[in-house]
Amino acid sequence: MREPDGLRAGGPANQQGMRRSNLALVLRVIARTPRSRAEVATDTGLTRAAVSSLAEELIAAGLVVEEGPAAPSGKVGRPGTALGLNRDGPAGLGAEIGVEHLGACVVDLRGEVRAWRRQEIRNRGRRPAAVMADLAELLRRAAAEAGLRPAGLALAVPGLVGADGALLRRAANLGWRDVGTAAELRLALRAAGAGHLAELPVRADNEANLGGLAELWLGGGAEHFLHVSAEAGIGSAIVVDGRLLRGARGYAGELGHVPVHPEGPRCACGAHGCLEQYAGESAVLRAAGLEGVRGDWVALLAERAEAGDEEVRAALFGAGAALGIAVAGAVNLLDPAEVVLGGGYARLAPWLLPAMRAELAARVTVGPWSDERLTVSRLGRRGPLLGAAVGVVRSLLADPGRLEEP
Repeated sequence: MREPDGLRAGGPANQQGMRRSNLALVLRVIARTPRSRAEVATDTGLTRAAVSSLAEELIAAGLVVEEGPAAPSGKVGRPGTALGLNRDGPAGLGAEIGVEHLGACVVDLRGEVRAWRRQEIRNRGRRPAAVMADLAELLRRAAAEAGLRPAGLALAVPGLVGADGALLRRAANLGWRDVGTAAELRLALRAAGAGHLAELPVRADNEANLGGLAELWLGGGAEHFLHVSAEAGIGSAIVVDGRLLRGARGYAGELGHVPVHPEGPRCACGAHGCLEQYAGESAVLRAAGLEGVRGDWVALLAERAEAGDEEVRAALFGAGAALGIAVAGAVNLLDPAEVVLGGGYARLAPWLLPAMRAELAARVTVGPWSDERLTVSRLGRRGPLLGAAVGVVRSLLADPGRLEEP
């Protein structure tokens, strides 16, 4: 059978693909721990000459630096020069649109946060262009503070995002539908005079998905887990074999709209009795006698519960029971190794967990349930923004050759 043009053995596309693959292989080894060129050659199976050539390309691209003598290997002769990731090289830029806040984060190649900005602002019902203008300014300031050159931009949003990462289909808690988030944000960045940032590739994703990915990459947990989080709404991320399960159209994980009591109150999505009507922001505040209170609802509830407010504690216990019912169904369906509470739920976990544990113990049927399988994320509300920024860096480390693309 005739091979496609450019893919014949030794053809230009084949050689270019091999080079990009080898660049990624060498960078992956160096990313684990600083290594000499000889050690990289041993670890990758490439020749020393090939490693030296590839290392020079990575150095020229600003991805790798020479850090000084490598650690002694026990072999005779002078140690080689250690190669490590360049902490001043290309960076990952993360952005977040919440119902009550905006966020921006810059992460360097080593995964260190170099800038973190959060602005409390009520976005519910605001026009997308106005929100994007505020976000663009926040991103511009974060990038200036970090002093690094971002290689990409990922945006966390509280809604359904199409598989291409360009279109926000629906964000009920913002009041948005069919918003071209990537295009809107680029326009706002240009208007803000953000220079290079306005030319970055932009990809949006659901905030719960990015929180789950941050848990996978930074949380040190299992490779099979259900990550449940909340801000204004409730979302979840399903991780199977270390990979995010997105579903056929990219919409998997809408736990907040799983019916807990089918005859219950009408939800913003149009259905009745959804989990959000019992464990979402508005529902918990209403049950706690705090309906209409503005500001950081999670901090408010946590402070009141810590102070012994019985009405708040009862509201959180009821939310935990509803969460337990919904999560038990997900556990029976998916059989995850762990269920991880993230986002605002991480801060409220002390008062949610008792009822959740009781419901899970009573309802999970896929093997005996253990309370140890219900854990709390140490990333908390930082997860979505960290997932956005770190995801850009991970994509770059997986394919450093894309820095050459226009």
